[in-house]
Amino acid sequence: MARRKTWLSAALLAAGALASPAFAAQCGSGAAGFPTWLAAFEQEASAAGHSPAAIAALDGVGYDQKVIDADRRQGVFAQSFNEFAGRMADGYRIKQGRNLLSKHADTFSRIEREFGVPAPVITAFWGLETDFGANMGKFPTLQSLATLAYDCRRPDMFNAELMAALSILDNGDLTPSEMKGAWAGEVGQMQFVPTYYMGLAVDYDGDGKRNLVRSVPDVLASSANLLKHHGWKAGQPWLEEVRAPAEMPWAEADLAIKHPRSAWAGFGVTRADGSPLPADGMQAALLLPMGRLGPAFLAYPNFDVYTLWNQSLVYATTAAYFATRLAGASQLRKGTAEAPTRAQVQEAQKILQVLGYDVGKVDGVIGAGTRAAVKAVQQKLGLPADSYPDPTFLAALKRM
Repeated sequence: MARRKTWLSAALLAAGALASPAFAAQCGSGAAGFPTWLAAFEQEASAAGHSPAAIAALDGVGYDQKVIDADRRQGVFAQSFNEFAGRMADGYRIKQGRNLLSKHADTFSRIEREFGVPAPVITAFWGLETDFGANMGKFPTLQSLATLAYDCRRPDMFNAELMAALSILDNGDLTPSEMKGAWAGEVGQMQFVPTYYMGLAVDYDGDGKRNLVRSVPDVLASSANLLKHHGWKAGQPWLEEVRAPAEMPWAEADLAIKHPRSAWAGFGVTRADGSPLPADGMQAALLLPMGRLGPAFLAYPNFDVYTLWNQSLVYATTAAYFATRLAGASQLRKGTAEAPTRAQVQEAQKILQVLGYDVGKVDGVIGAGTRAAVKAVQQKLGLPADSYPDPTFLAALKRM
């Protein structure tokens, strides 16, 4: 699944020192300079110590306009949480996930002992990323990475990824023909970017290779290693559905604001079944992916790991919720929130920009910048500050 990933430092994970990137394209220049750029990159790769055989895998690699089009489009996370979770974390995936938990129970048990990551957490990512390995993508990885390294937007990032992809070939973990995946260069059943692959993949079946395309043990253990690297704490929860009262200080509902469960209980928050929260000191944030009228969750410190796996709040919340379902939780209460259309969010973002708020890109996606701006304006207008641009907020914004 092409998505907003976080990226590890090339200095930590890319094999060998990263040379300064070959001259990247000017935006809008297209493929004209690509052959010259690729020749310069091959020289960089040779100087960095990559083998002639690995560099030869770049023969025939061309500029792929479909990759550029996908990079500019990226609209999947304009969907609401209820829409995305309802499509991606229910029905078939719940059933198949539970089947795989049983099928690979011994491997999962060993992984949890060694890495501290529960099986449902890994399995939920497996289902979301590639439908449990069924849909890993068909884009040639080297061509995708070369196209994006040549492109004007993020050449340094993708230069590092292309170098790491050559290291995967040098290590013998994959062959060039196996390196196919998402348009942004992610590869394997968990869609690892090559720098993650080089730094964190694990040979868990003992065959001397780290094959995240074909080896399920390697796939599952490598994912656990990545989550542990991101800070996963063994034996700790990650997400719990709750009920919030009709009236409370909604500005406290923010991933950046954590309170002990005793404080949330004091605000009137209960467990999903209406029973009281433990009045203890466990820290959590109140997460409202669709505002006060939508689903509500307590997000524990392990939830931060989800946002490091993927920066999209919709994706991260869906993955965490999916894992709770696989661990035995009931289907969530969707609430009555009305999701704005992408065009409505874009309109709100434009107005917020005019008012001086930094919403990032005007893309119709309710990202962190947009949520912070919405919250600030809600507080200014005396509206419930739940950070969600519902129709009531949009109407008030237009009157400003």
